Amino acid sequence: MPGAIDDQVHFREPGLTHKGEIASESAAAVAGGITSFMEMPNTVPNTLTQELLEEKYQLAQKKSWANYSFYMGAGNNNLDEVLKTNRENVCGVKIFMGSSTGNMLVDNPTTLEDIFSQSPMLIATHCEDEQTIRQNTEKYKSLYGDKLNVSYHPLIRSEEACYLSSSLAVNLAKKYNTRLHILHISTARETELFKNDTPLRDKRITAEACIHHLWFDDNDYAVKGNFIKWNPAIKTKQDKESILAAVLDNHIDVIATDHAPHTLEEKQQPYLTAPSGGPLVQHAVVAMLELYHQKKISLEKIVKKMCHAPAICFRIKNRGFIREGFAADITLVALNEPWTVSKSNILYKCGWSPFEGTTFQSKVKHTFVNGAHIFNNGKLQLHTNGQRILFSSH
Repeated sequence: MPGAIDDQVHFREPGLTHKGEIASESAAAVAGGITSFMEMPNTVPNTLTQELLEEKYQLAQKKSWANYSFYMGAGNNNLDEVLKTNRENVCGVKIFMGSSTGNMLVDNPTTLEDIFSQSPMLIATHCEDEQTIRQNTEKYKSLYGDKLNVSYHPLIRSEEACYLSSSLAVNLAKKYNTRLHILHISTARETELFKNDTPLRDKRITAEACIHHLWFDDNDYAVKGNFIKWNPAIKTKQDKESILAAVLDNHIDVIATDHAPHTLEEKQQPYLTAPSGGPLVQHAVVAMLELYHQKKISLEKIVKKMCHAPAICFRIKNRGFIREGFAADITLVALNEPWTVSKSNILYKCGWSPFEGTTFQSKVKHTFVNGAHIFNNGKLQLHTNGQRILFSSH
């Protein structure tokens, strides 16, 4: 298959390298069959200037096993910097329309209007309504105090919080004809916002589903605890099934990971202090192939959503397909070679996975990045060979 393109990762460099680094996480991605990634701006310092953005590209040029792009971050007061972004060599502008790290929450209505009305490039949004989350947090803290645990996470970061924010983003995009991509859809209700049979290359509003929202549901909190604490929260079995249905009928366009590692110690804190997010890039392709073995999705649809669609959605030049003249980003997978995820075969710097103990039927055997055989039967070889991803501006 073509190497997968992951449009949403957090590789933690610079500033949070105790959790992960460009080198360690891109190596895990390549081992998982992901050959290109787009990384988020909530590193430290937050990527809110063109200078800080370029510094990340320079880091990746030296360190990345996979091809790379980095989002420009939007804050409440950096519109001038956002508008300088070059859409031919940057994947998009990221807006956190919900709580985030540092100075990245954009909750000023005027700022949102300004960005949506003026940005000439794709805007990717994290959509959760901050006020709703704060009210729910206080409500459940007063009810349960110290007994509050992660099983309440989908009630605090609720369906309503997600829908309020996603529908606001969709309305702004329709008002200004903005190119909008909504990340990590987590509710059945939100899928209604994307019921549109326009071909992907002509869509102005697109959506992404993440592996964890397709795999886990709220029944899993009892066993997995904080290890499946994500924002937006993993919700009900019905939400999970509706998201997969929206992927299958092309109302959700892309499958990604939202790979966001934290240390074991951080994840083992009490619910309210444990950070949200988890590592996924090494296991994303095989997790989707497991759904193929369960007869829930076809191989062709997996390739479409993880390889072709991100390339079309982001207008990536010469990647995402196995075609003459395209970069040779290729993954070879054995569909029937079972293996079990364990500490000994995890490549993430954080050293753990929400999939520990899971046996997958399929195994990534070989990965080629720009024609170089980088991952060979379980071992990384040669050298980091990632290139900066380039984009068509029209």
